[in-house]
Amino acid sequence: MTNVDLSAESAAAGGSPSLNGYLAVPAGQGPFPGVVMIHEAFGLDDQTRRHADRLAKAGYLTLALDLYSDGGPRRCLVGTMRAMAARAGRPFTDIATARTWLAQSEPGNGRTGVIGFCMGGGFALLTARDGFDAASVNYGRLPGKEQQDLVEALRGSCPIVANYGGADRSLKGAAARLESALDQLGIEHSVKEFPGAGHAFLNDEEIGPVLLRPLMRVMGVGPDPASAPEAWRRIEDHFARYLKD
Repeated sequence: MTNVDLSAESAAAGGSPSLNGYLAVPAGQGPFPGVVMIHEAFGLDDQTRRHADRLAKAGYLTLALDLYSDGGPRRCLVGTMRAMAARAGRPFTDIATARTWLAQSEPGNGRTGVIGFCMGGGFALLTARDGFDAASVNYGRLPGKEQQDLVEALRGSCPIVANYGGADRSLKGAAARLESALDQLGIEHSVKEFPGAGHAFLNDEEIGPVLLRPLMRVMGVGPDPASAPEAWRRIEDHFARYLKD
C-alpha cells in the first residue's frame, strides 16, 4: 500500500494542480483490474483506506483518490460539491486522470471501475459514462430534481450496482428512482435498498467530527453490520463480472 502523486498528470489535463491518492495493491503478479475509489464528504480517511484495502484483497488495484488534495476538506468541500451539482469541473478531470493512470499502469489489465460512498457515490454515478467498465454507487445523491434530468445524466452509463439504506432520511426514494431510470435506459444494473440500514452503512466505524456523532446516530448515519456483508458481496460480484477476465 502506498501513496500516489498524480499532480503532474492532473495539471496537464486541466485538473487540480495537486492530486494524490492511496493505492492498495493486490497480492500476486497480476494483471489486475483497476478501481477508482471516491471518498465521503469528510475526505480520504482511514475508513476509505480500509475500503480500498478490502477491494485489493478481492483482487482489484484500487486507487482511493483524494479530491481534497489541493487544500484539504475545509478549502475544497464547497467547491467539490458545487462541481458535482454542476456536473463539471476539476473533480471530474481528476477522476478521469486517475482512471487513465490505472488503465495504463503496469499491473493493470486495462479495465477500470469506479466506486464511491456518500458524496463519492454521487460522483461515481455521474462518471459511470466516462470510460469506466463498471460502477458501484453507495448511498450517492442523484443528479437533478426531475426524473428526466436523472435519465439524461445516466444515458450511456456502464453497468451499475447500487446500495441504499431504507432508513436513510436524506435519500428517501432514491433507490426506486435510480432503478426506474436505469430500466428506462436499458442499462445493466442491480439496485437494492436495505430496509434497516441508514446512510454510510458500509462503514465499519463512526466517522466525522466527534461532536457531530450523536446527531448522526439520531439521523441514522453509521455502520450497519447486518446489511454491510451482503452489500459488499454485491459490489465484489459486480466488479468480478465486468472487470475480471
